[in-house]
Amino acid sequence: MSTYTGNGNTSFKSLAACLAVATLGLLALPATAPAKKPASLYWGVQMGTQLTPLPPPYEMGGINRFAQVAGKKPSIIAFSVPWADCRVSPCYFFRFPATELEKVRRYGAVPFMSWGSQSTPSSVTQPDFELEDIINGTYDLYLQIWAEGAADYGHPFFLRFDPEMNGFWFPWSETVNGNSPGEFKAAWRHIHDIFTTYGATNVSWVWCPNVDTTGHLANLGRLYPGGRYVDWTCLDGFNWGERRGSPGWLSFNQIYHSTYKLITKKIAPTKPMIIGEIASTTKGGNKASWITDMFKKLRTTYRKVRGVIWYDVHDRGTNWPIESGSKKVKNAFRRSIRNKAFRPNVFSDIQAPLNPPQR
Repeated sequence: MSTYTGNGNTSFKSLAACLAVATLGLLALPATAPAKKPASLYWGVQMGTQLTPLPPPYEMGGINRFAQVAGKKPSIIAFSVPWADCRVSPCYFFRFPATELEKVRRYGAVPFMSWGSQSTPSSVTQPDFELEDIINGTYDLYLQIWAEGAADYGHPFFLRFDPEMNGFWFPWSETVNGNSPGEFKAAWRHIHDIFTTYGATNVSWVWCPNVDTTGHLANLGRLYPGGRYVDWTCLDGFNWGERRGSPGWLSFNQIYHSTYKLITKKIAPTKPMIIGEIASTTKGGNKASWITDMFKKLRTTYRKVRGVIWYDVHDRGTNWPIESGSKKVKNAFRRSIRNKAFRPNVFSDIQAPLNPPQR
């Protein structure tokens, strides 16, 4: 969980070889499978306000400084937008961020926007933003304006709507805020249909639950809107390390394996996946080694994952940001990202739909 800021190929035997063996009347031995080519991935970052008064892409200076540390410019820039600001009365609804999306595109990266059906200040209980209100059309005018804004913008971008819905810490989860089972899926489909009606086919819809390392979060199968309504699947998950309420220091595999397998084998086996938020603390283990292992596994083992976004935000003393880490941490991140599998900012002219990157 993070604070919402408003944040295989099958190998076949050679046919010719099989025919040759059959002709000789010999017993054909299994061919050695060729080594799988490592996947090519988008990689990116979501930043806080530790380097600039406003986070990227509202101010892009932080991205430039982060790229200097990483040694490569990111191909994804992520940011978060809630629906409304209710610190004033009546609530002020946020505009469609076409200017910010364009900043990211001109940088050469793909925008990755998390869009939460809530207001600021953030709270789990928000009676004005129950899922039933979305389903019943209360916000249709607002949704229409955003759909038209997306269509007018025209360029592709990732839209991660109401992430971590299987948890209990956001008002769109079905276990809180007066919501009922089945309403998340219905609300998602309602919004998706509005965007389709107004021609916003440049949007790639990202369904992004939180990893479930304990098996205590909501059932993912009942929360999946269906293949027609989802373009990419996604996972968020952090190594919280040794701190109160944490299971302790966990490897990337311990955090991601079970939920990744559930989604890629049973729920949405044909969809590419992106890691929407990931980071490691320094408390309880070796962060540099954790980073090295994470990037290696993404290239070689978690082959459905075709994008990863580092959550470079100060979050309750966790030391997520790379640029403020030790020299070993910076070097581990830099060496890992250097691999050509992680694509740089060469996507200014990319067209919809957003497919996994190719080298």
